[in-house]
Amino acid sequence: MADVINGVKTLFWVVVAVVRPLAPLLTRLVIGHAFVRTGIGKWQNFHDTVDFFASLGLPAPAANVAFIASVELVGGAALVLGVGTNLFAALLSSTMLVALLTADRANVIGALSGNGDAALTDILPLMFLMPLTWLFAFGAGPISVDALLKKRHRLPEGALQKVLA
Repeated sequence: MADVINGVKTLFWVVVAVVRPLAPLLTRLVIGHAFVRTGIGKWQNFHDTVDFFASLGLPAPAANVAFIASVELVGGAALVLGVGTNLFAALLSSTMLVALLTADRANVIGALSGNGDAALTDILPLMFLMPLTWLFAFGAGPISVDALLKKRHRLPEGALQKVLA
């Protein structure tokens, strides 16, 4: 019986090792694609998006729409490729925080207080923020342009953290 348990345990960890490099890749592909689409959507519906941003009381709504649409389009594409992942995940996270504090503020308050119609999992910016936070903290993973550049330039593990410290 112990041999069977050890065999299952070994198989489990082999599967984990195979899936580990795929997790950040799949996360980047899905989240990046979604942001490319929302960025394109904001550019295609620029005037409607400006009106929406203005209704939220955001300053300089046209400039904000142009900036956010560009960050979403370029940042989403960067996530798909896995280039500049930490940076673009941070930028996209900030846009999600602004959305949570403005457009989705009432839903967040309602979900947290139990008085709203939406659960936390119904609030799209929050659902995007979770994998973005993970990508910001842990990077693109081994199947990415970031990993190729790191390998090519032989940056030691933790080099960037030492520079920023």
